Amino acid sequence: MIIVSTTEFAKNLKAMLDSLEYRGEEIILTRSKHKIARIMPGSPHLTAIQAMGDLHRTLPEDAAADWAADSRIPGSVSETRDPWE
Repeated sequence: MIIVSTTEFAKNLKAMLDSLEYRGEEIILTRSKHKIARIMPGSPHLTAIQAMGDLHRTLPEDAAADWAADSRIPGSVSETRDPWE
């Protein structure tokens, strides 16, 4: 685990990101000697559920409710397609 100030993190961004990616280091950011954030390395492989798991948190409340309701309408999706095809 690396504990670093936000200033030092910004100055050494590439090295910090390399620590995350290649060494799997967790980084704790501090501001005025108070912990403000924790950055953890992500999994190199995610399922669709994992990758989109927090998507609903980025939507406005009414949009999220509509999206959830629409996703449960039987027959609303007639076929799936491969977007990379």
